[in-house]
Amino acid sequence: MRIAQVSPLYETTPPALYGGTERVVATLTDALVKLGHEVTLFATADSGTTANLVACRDRAIRLDPELSWDLPAHMAMMDEVRRRADDFDIIHFHTDCLQMAMFEDIAEKTVTTLHGRQDIEDMQRFLRRFPNFPLVAISRSQQSHIPFANVVSIIHHGIDAYQLLPVENPTGDYLAFLGRISPEKRPDRAIRIARQTGLPLRIAAKVDVPDRAYFHDVIEPLLGDGVEFIGEIDEARKPEFLGNARALLFPIDWPEPFGLVMIEAMACGTPVITYPHGAAAEIVEDDITGFQVQSIEEAADAVRQCHRLSRRLIRARFAQRFADTVMAKAYVATYESLLDAAAERRTGMATKELVAARQSGADASARTMRS
Repeated sequence: MRIAQVSPLYETTPPALYGGTERVVATLTDALVKLGHEVTLFATADSGTTANLVACRDRAIRLDPELSWDLPAHMAMMDEVRRRADDFDIIHFHTDCLQMAMFEDIAEKTVTTLHGRQDIEDMQRFLRRFPNFPLVAISRSQQSHIPFANVVSIIHHGIDAYQLLPVENPTGDYLAFLGRISPEKRPDRAIRIARQTGLPLRIAAKVDVPDRAYFHDVIEPLLGDGVEFIGEIDEARKPEFLGNARALLFPIDWPEPFGLVMIEAMACGTPVITYPHGAAAEIVEDDITGFQVQSIEEAADAVRQCHRLSRRLIRARFAQRFADTVMAKAYVATYESLLDAAAERRTGMATKELVAARQSGADASARTMRS
């Protein structure tokens, strides 16, 4: 199958540091290549992939020191994808809604994975305008906000099963927080949980420009006394950071569409302690791969119960549910279903046209005979 993968341009694909969507696109692209498909990736020139790379910008927008504007960059990429549309059997977008106006006439050969939150009125209004686009939701929770939309599959994210591996003898002498500093991710809550348990907390996270005030005003005053802010870390440091932690704290306070860091921890055999908002309730199997809690006290008690969980089993559950090939095969099944449905529609239309033509010919013959 000839497949185009269209990635956002904010980060490299995969990202050098933080970047959930681009990491998923990179993982899916390489997994599809391993499955034998002909894959083309539209992304930044500094991306790394086993697929054919079409460079749509010289570097990732977030890491570009020059003045940049994301909308023209993405629209230029869409124009390039559209120009090459006939080269592909399926075009897979990871850019939310940017492509829809430009690809409406060939929506049936596209699929769009929704990576962001869908409980936003403007996004819902937009999706109602383009009902013909096949959509993939990344969790049941995400899909529940758009029951009217053309969601053809719910496919959980996956990551390379061999990129993040458990450490042999984990120390388990600290708690981990990984991802992004923002109010909805609740790093302040993670700090409270850690202090309740008496364990150190290591925070490996990026701080986006809109969240700098929150970091300086709320989080920085809480640092010290066992709480260490490390900053962003790359993939090479993740296995040790996650694998040695007693648990990953994921105490979110928003409808998380997925939460990639949860399965990254599971890949390392590390339990996840989360509040069951958004997709977290689907990802974490209570008392198997972690704990779902409702309060600081419950979270602290869950930390004390982590020794009961089997890290080997956590890793096994990750491999069964969230490995890259599991995700890739689910997408291939979706592509094939969409292409089969499109072929059936074309066959049906051709049959109707043939019947109409024959009927028109018969009517003409009848009129000739009567005359």
